[in-house]
Amino acid sequence: MVFRSNFGTGEARYQAMAEADYPGGVVVDPTPVTSGEEITILYHGPLAREGAGQVYLHLGYGDPRSWEDVRDLRMSRTGWGWVKTLEVSGRGHLNFCFRDDRGRWDNNEGRNWSYLIHEGRL
Repeated sequence: MVFRSNFGTGEARYQAMAEADYPGGVVVDPTPVTSGEEITILYHGPLAREGAGQVYLHLGYGDPRSWEDVRDLRMSRTGWGWVKTLEVSGRGHLNFCFRDDRGRWDNNEGRNWSYLIHEGRL
């Protein structure tokens, strides 16, 4: 597996991701998202700002309107938001949103987040 990042490494990476101040408080690194590679998702959106005790990454693959291989992954709290690092294992699109331990959701106003998965070929 190849490690790439647009933001550096370690804790400084999380800080740089948060300081990028992307819309919705969501940063995916690296982009483009490539099959078989590791990505990190940093979330510092409304659930994080409202004091969630735990945030989960709710993700699936495939068509953004019909997710497959859906799962909830526990995220880790950092000083800059919640993070989850994972290997991209599906095809089509990586689709995700967030929920907290109180049953509240952040689904980007019903649009979720969706990234086309590249196969690593030019």
